Amino acid sequence: MPSSLLLEVPALAEFNKAWADLTDWLSLLDRMIKSQIVTVGDLDEINDMIIKQKATLQDLEQRRPQLEELITAAQNLKNKTSNQEARTVITDQIEQIQNQWDEVQGHLQNRRQQLHEMLKDSKQWLEAKQEAEQVLECAKAKLESWKEISYTVEGLKKQNAELKQFAKELRQLHINVDVANDLALKLLRDYSADDTRKVELMTNNINDTWATINKRVGEREAALEAALRLLQQFYLDLEKFLAWLTEAETTANVLQDATHKERILEDVQGVRELMKQWQELQKEIETHTDIFHSLDENGQKILRSLEGSDDAALLQRRLDNMNFRWSELRKKSLNIRSHLEASSDQWRRLHLSLQELLAWLQLKEDELKRQAPIGGDLPTVQKQNDTHRAFKRELKMKEPAILSALETVRIFLAEQPLEGLEKLYQEPRELPLEERAQNVTRLLRRQADEVKTEWDKLNLQSAEWQKKIDEALERLQELQEAMDELDLKLHQAEALKGSWQPVGDLLIDSLQDHLEKLKVYQAEIAPLKENVNNVNDLAHQFTSYEIQLSPYTLNRLEDLNGRWKLLQVAIEERIRQLHEAHRDFGPTSQHFLTTSVQGPWERAISPNKVPYYINHETQTTCWDHPKMTELYQSLADLNNVRFSAYRTAMKLRRLQKALCLDLLSLSAACDALDQHNLKQNDQPMDILQIINCLTTIYDQLEQEHNNLVNVPLCVDMCLNWLLNVYDTGRTGRIRVLSFKTGVVSLCKAHLEDKYRYLFKQVANSTGFCDQRRLGLLLHDSIQIPRQLGEVASFGGSNIEPSVRSCFQFANNKPEIEAALFLDWMRLEPQSMVWLPVLHRVAAAETAKHQAKCNICKECPIIGFRYRSLKHFNYDICQSCFFSGRVAKGHKMHYPMVEYCTPTTSGEDVRDFAKVLKNKFRTKRYFAKHPRMGYLPVQTVLEGDNMETPVTLINFWPVDSAPASSPQLSHDDTHSRIEHYASRLAEMENTNGTYLNDSISPNESIDDEHLLIQHYCQSLNQESPLSQPRSPAQILISLESEERGELERILADLEEENRNLQAEYDQLKQQHDHKGLSPLPSPPEMMPISPQSPRDAELIAEAKLLRQHKGRLEARMQILEDHNKQLESQLHRLRQLLEQPQVDSKVNGTTQSSPISLQRSDSNQPMLLRVVGSQTSESMGEDDLLSPPQDTSTGLEEVMEQLNNSFPSTRGHNVGSLFHMADDLGRAMETLVTMMTDNKALE
Repeated sequence: MPSSLLLEVPALAEFNKAWADLTDWLSLLDRMIKSQIVTVGDLDEINDMIIKQKATLQDLEQRRPQLEELITAAQNLKNKTSNQEARTVITDQIEQIQNQWDEVQGHLQNRRQQLHEMLKDSKQWLEAKQEAEQVLECAKAKLESWKEISYTVEGLKKQNAELKQFAKELRQLHINVDVANDLALKLLRDYSADDTRKVELMTNNINDTWATINKRVGEREAALEAALRLLQQFYLDLEKFLAWLTEAETTANVLQDATHKERILEDVQGVRELMKQWQELQKEIETHTDIFHSLDENGQKILRSLEGSDDAALLQRRLDNMNFRWSELRKKSLNIRSHLEASSDQWRRLHLSLQELLAWLQLKEDELKRQAPIGGDLPTVQKQNDTHRAFKRELKMKEPAILSALETVRIFLAEQPLEGLEKLYQEPRELPLEERAQNVTRLLRRQADEVKTEWDKLNLQSAEWQKKIDEALERLQELQEAMDELDLKLHQAEALKGSWQPVGDLLIDSLQDHLEKLKVYQAEIAPLKENVNNVNDLAHQFTSYEIQLSPYTLNRLEDLNGRWKLLQVAIEERIRQLHEAHRDFGPTSQHFLTTSVQGPWERAISPNKVPYYINHETQTTCWDHPKMTELYQSLADLNNVRFSAYRTAMKLRRLQKALCLDLLSLSAACDALDQHNLKQNDQPMDILQIINCLTTIYDQLEQEHNNLVNVPLCVDMCLNWLLNVYDTGRTGRIRVLSFKTGVVSLCKAHLEDKYRYLFKQVANSTGFCDQRRLGLLLHDSIQIPRQLGEVASFGGSNIEPSVRSCFQFANNKPEIEAALFLDWMRLEPQSMVWLPVLHRVAAAETAKHQAKCNICKECPIIGFRYRSLKHFNYDICQSCFFSGRVAKGHKMHYPMVEYCTPTTSGEDVRDFAKVLKNKFRTKRYFAKHPRMGYLPVQTVLEGDNMETPVTLINFWPVDSAPASSPQLSHDDTHSRIEHYASRLAEMENTNGTYLNDSISPNESIDDEHLLIQHYCQSLNQESPLSQPRSPAQILISLESEERGELERILADLEEENRNLQAEYDQLKQQHDHKGLSPLPSPPEMMPISPQSPRDAELIAEAKLLRQHKGRLEARMQILEDHNKQLESQLHRLRQLLEQPQVDSKVNGTTQSSPISLQRSDSNQPMLLRVVGSQTSESMGEDDLLSPPQDTSTGLEEVMEQLNNSFPSTRGHNVGSLFHMADDLGRAMETLVTMMTDNKALE
């Protein structure tokens, strides 16, 4: 829209922004619809996408009111403006967004309809595919059951009939394959925009299997027809060959008889005629050689088919007769030639013939050697096998000639006498007759022996070579089949791998599903490992046979192994990516919590899954969330609240709101806990379990309060707070009970419902709870104020007194039930008083009282209202009351009543009567009838802790120190009394005055004077005079070493600390003097790479010194914390001493009337008690009469003795003084007796 129009019509800017937002959302939705492709044929994925499309359509419908509002706003703008251009622009924009809306809606509906149709078509295709696969499996099983081709007429007819029946069945089964193909083509055609690789792959597999079956059927049919023709033609060819053999034998016999006639060799013309006839005979023999071998081979096949029958025996005899007659014919032919060639030069011809044979044998031996080595692949070895078979046929054809030549030589040497040899051997003539004859004989015999030896050797080598070829051929065929099988399986696995979508494109909700499918796929291809090992083993066997595999085979082996390794690597890498994506983005990840912080902060995760936070601006890290740190800092503003119970409750209320737990109902919290099966309260929870449970809680809150809950921020903040309370060491685990206690304590529910739920968590199956289980509950509960540094005000971290108080309230039963626990909790025990006060603070937040504050003049009063029960029409707001401000004429210790809701007329009348009654009461009455706003538990004189104390590490109020710390073994009664007396002496020397009516409430009032006065009045006045008269008399008996041991320890530690600091400063100066970078302060020092051995020694020594210094400082901190804890326990002792003794006792502690609301320090609970439903009252004691002067003087003397006897420093004796506690008590009784006697005399 033009900017001029926006300036001219300001309302258009807001309309244009809303229009742009809706347009962008529709464009994004349209792109998302187009990008959401599915795998055709995957029913689960299609169903998931249909559900998502339905949800998207619902989102679109939910936004329709926004479109309608936009159209309405456009119409209003058009009515209000007279600018025609603006009206045109608005109309165009509305038309555009309506068209875009309709287009997106149409895309969604069309896509949803398409997905439904795809689901239907995919189901039909999967059913048809399954039927086709079953059909193909049956057909393959039928093919495997086929027997070898029979060469009998009956066998061939039977096999041919079976083949025709199977072919007929195949034509019927082809319908199933066609149906599957048609449905697959429909899927490929109609849903080409989606992922159709699965359909293509499965369809190709079915078609390839079908083509293989048809091919094998065709080959079987051709083989049967060839076998039938062979069977029909064999006997005809056999009869024809035998007839020719008979004629050839007759011709050979005639020629043989003619060659053996006398003087036939002298007739040259006759020899030539016979030689011509022999050549014709030999030509016919060579012509019928192939026919003979074919008949012999086919006859053997027929014999195998006829094995065991009479026809087989008859055929075997005929074949044997044919072979014998063929062999004899060849021998006769060779003998005829030998006789025809015999003449006067016969020995020369024999000699030449033997030489020719030797040359031929040598040639064949060389040829056999050239056939080596064995080839490295199946085609090469098959070619070598064919070559050698031809070689063997040549040997077989040459065998008669060699045998005939050897036989001729043997006969020639046996028949010719020496005279004949002499005639034959004419040269040289000078040799004697016998020697010439012996030379001819020796020459022919030697050559004949060589021919025979070479012939036998050649046959042996040929047989061995054939054996090697057969073995290699068998192993190569096995290797080839194994590689083909492995290649097919790898191809199928790789095809499925190729259909994987990138992990980044997967939906977060589907990561787990893809991971499970991938693991199933990994298990399915695991057997391929056996195939790979089998192929490698088969290939390795060729090494032992000295066979070198061909480069082609080796390359294929390497390729198969490489593909298998790549497949494994791809699977492992994808599993790793899916695990990382599931870990970082899945439902159990913490990735969604990264948005809980903004720059320069970054959320990081430690190895034990505990989050921490990095400030890139300051390059620092911390455990606390930045917002949590700001929250803790804001809690310091509440430290000006004087009363610790209210101070703690207000801090918790602010924390509760920051964590949005004030929106969480108890039922919703219970549902979330049950949903995550958190029933074993003693079991630990890790960080992921905590996050999952908190996410469930806050997701539900977000649905109920959309604009109030930021789920990532709330989950991170609540996790941070739970770890601060229950896992200060950041181990990454808290107990289930601790988690429930923390969440339920701050949730929105009735107070007693919380009590019942928490008691139920620690009760057994019968509904009863023992001391140990109650101690666990109270321990987890007290950690909440402990984390805020307020634990000292609620009895400390030792929960044993609270447990004892509860069971004493239940008459020391071994187990208590829920009703007794609720009755005890209604008394608001000191360790749990912060929880009901939190509820009152929450209830008072929205309360509006129609009254005016007499101090700050606020009207109406918001929050707590405090009405005076001493003066008429006197009210104070909570701000003035918590800060201790008072108006003129009203004192802080006057009785007040608290309201957290507006008052009723009945309450007004009741308070008026109380004010009227209090007008006639004196300060002494209020002193004798004090009221306490909670049930106290004694912790001073108690036994050892049931728990291990924990050092607080959290924020402390500005004006207070940690009140709970690791306790030492010497934390005994006398050390407490010693510290208490020391403080009394210090206060006496500082103030030196006593309470009187002239002291203003705003001036400093020494609580210790009141405490010692109440203490003296509460003791028994009938102590024996024979007992020691002061505590100093007891302590003088202690040895000086025990009294000063703690002081010496502290002095030694301080001196050692100063020495270590001096050594560190010296090392730092030396380091700076050498020109190196300055060392950081000890707490921040990080390991660096030393520049030299000397630097390394200095750094190592400095590190040891820092560690030693840290240990010493830790010991000093322990002692100081112990000192502070003793002070806190002495505060509680003072409260006990202020209670006047009465006859009845409740809960194991002296039951007192409510005491006054004093000006207490920040570690004292607020002494207000809720009366009735929502009111509380307290009374002051400043109206007490001042004691007589002489009594004061006696008290000064006692305080002086205490001051002189006890050291002024805040140290403690470390000796065991428990056995002197009774003596000290009796000494204090004597002190009281003296003071009361003096008062009575006056």
